[in-house]
Amino acid sequence: MNFLKPFYIEPRFFQAAITIVILFGFSYFYPILFPVAQVCLLLLCAFFIVDTLILFIGKQKIIAQRNLPDKLSNGDNNNIAIDLKNNYSFKVFLNIIDELPEQFQKRDFNLKLILEAQNKDVINYNLRPTERGEYHFGDLNIYVSSFLKLVSKRYTFNSNAMVPNYPSFKQLKKFELLNVNQNSVEFGLKKVRRLGHTMEFEQIKDYVLGDDLRTINWKATAKKNNLMVNQFQDEKSQPIYSIIDRGRVMQMPFEGLSLLDYAINATLVFSSVILKKQDKAGMMSFSKKTENIVVAERRNSQMRMILEALYNVKTDFYESDFSKLYSEVKRNIKSRSLVFLYTNFETLDSLHRQLPYLKAIAKNHLLVVIFFNNTELNNLINNKAETVQQVYDKVIAEKFAFEKRLIVNELKKYGIYSILTTPQNLTIDSINKYLEIKSRGLL
Repeated sequence: MNFLKPFYIEPRFFQAAITIVILFGFSYFYPILFPVAQVCLLLLCAFFIVDTLILFIGKQKIIAQRNLPDKLSNGDNNNIAIDLKNNYSFKVFLNIIDELPEQFQKRDFNLKLILEAQNKDVINYNLRPTERGEYHFGDLNIYVSSFLKLVSKRYTFNSNAMVPNYPSFKQLKKFELLNVNQNSVEFGLKKVRRLGHTMEFEQIKDYVLGDDLRTINWKATAKKNNLMVNQFQDEKSQPIYSIIDRGRVMQMPFEGLSLLDYAINATLVFSSVILKKQDKAGMMSFSKKTENIVVAERRNSQMRMILEALYNVKTDFYESDFSKLYSEVKRNIKSRSLVFLYTNFETLDSLHRQLPYLKAIAKNHLLVVIFFNNTELNNLINNKAETVQQVYDKVIAEKFAFEKRLIVNELKKYGIYSILTTPQNLTIDSINKYLEIKSRGLL
């Protein structure tokens, strides 16, 4: 029974057997074909036995190992490598079936490879997870056949493993390489003209050609009998909070990821940028209650704490309670802070229901509300309408798009900053707004 368990008959054997049966059938009418059919049957049996023997004699003729990363990056392509070694003395044909985590729902995943005798190779494939959480991999199954391809032998490697899927740290690494260089416009970061001076004094230094004459310190100049100027630096250690709405408005999918996951990925990168600018980064999420609170600090372990908090954001997409958010912000954020609120408003009425709480938050903090353009509606608006139904659809889409712009104006009326963006531009637009606020000294 142990011999039969990894034993599989390939389709080529059945194709040859059917052909021989047909030959025997025709030999009833054409007797000359009968000996030909007999010879073919004997050859098939002989090749079948030979193929079985060369594949099954010996143990562990194929060695394989799946190499997984420590964690997966949500929404990105993650490379999975399989190391293979052929101990057979002939070239083999491999059909690799890896048991992927159930989140991918792939039931037809297989890889094909030809591996030369006594040779090694590595085969790679990519997985793009779209849900945070634990991903459990099953066995690694490899079906080996010779050049005859009449039978195959299955090798099973117990490669059960669990890999956590974290928010997009690959996107974070890309921005770390960028190092928040405002000249790197190819990434979408804008050049921000610095207006005026910040309030944090650094030192008094000698005047050199090119210094702003408005910064001359006349008292120091009189004492030194030489032109002296005040030098300022960017204000540091300002608390910046990212607040993520976990409600049903963030359930809308875009390219496999929900708006919630886009907000989580953006928060991870945004927090790294904040810390590199010497500010304090913090976060929280809310729906029916406020959770995943990380107090804004600038310590070495802050990014790890934010990453773990973002990984543990879970929701049933209930209706969000903005009154609860206001009370938690008032309780947990004592000093004036820059607050980036990731949420979504589809209509002006939905904004008006939450506007009193947004205005209350904006009284004590500098509030930036981030919500999303519906890219599907934009495609509908840009397409040419050819039927009456398409005209109706286009008019309705334009109405919703116009309401988004009205929401921006309504927030501006009450001194609340806003960002209307698409999911793929969320990270860049958030960083640009942060750099603009810093340069203007608004906080």
